[in-house]
Amino acid sequence: MTAEVHHEPHEDTGARLNWLRAGVLGANDGVVSTASLVLGVAGATTSVPQILTAGFAGMFAGAMSMAAGEYVSVSSQRDAEKALLDQERRELAETPASELRELAEIYERKGLSPDLAREVAEQLTAKDALAAHAEAELKIDPEDLTSPWQAAFASFVAFTVGSLLPLLAFLVPAGDFRVSLTVLVAVLALALTGSGSARLGGAPRLPAIARNVAGGIIAMAATYGIGHLVGAAI
Repeated sequence: MTAEVHHEPHEDTGARLNWLRAGVLGANDGVVSTASLVLGVAGATTSVPQILTAGFAGMFAGAMSMAAGEYVSVSSQRDAEKALLDQERRELAETPASELRELAEIYERKGLSPDLAREVAEQLTAKDALAAHAEAELKIDPEDLTSPWQAAFASFVAFTVGSLLPLLAFLVPAGDFRVSLTVLVAVLALALTGSGSARLGGAPRLPAIARNVAGGIIAMAATYGIGHLVGAAI
């Protein structure tokens, strides 16, 4: 007796990667930009209140900027998706026979016989013509368009969480080791986000971690050096 094989449903890859992109970019930007800002000011002054004021101001400004940018970007994507769906609706209303042939040809190209492809196209069209064409032609789910508000909120939260890590590290009363502790926490956070993005995206972890950490170290070192030079000049 052959055992029945159950296949787990796969989540939508495009939606997963979209959330992954927003979350990882937000967290990485939060860690790198805020840690770099804190270290840049620390290179110019030893005043902890001034450094933290700049850090928290940078965190809020960066989070708002990320959210606004993500909202605009995803809104543009959503508008394009809605325009494509509107066009498909018009074509289905004006030339239904042509659209049916087009759908059948899509399934023929996927390997179905002409008769079976035609039957599949007819059944899918009878059930929900727009959904069938949107999925086959446009790779869009009409009932699950990308939400700009969700993307903006995800970016805002991710940036804020990423920013809080170096800020909380700098709040630790570690005296002369504040800068070193901030760098260490930022590096660990970047390694974590790099590993997480690689795991969720199905990519090798080591290159992702190396890219994140190397980019963060370069940004923090450059900003600290510029802050030190400017502070000395002033």
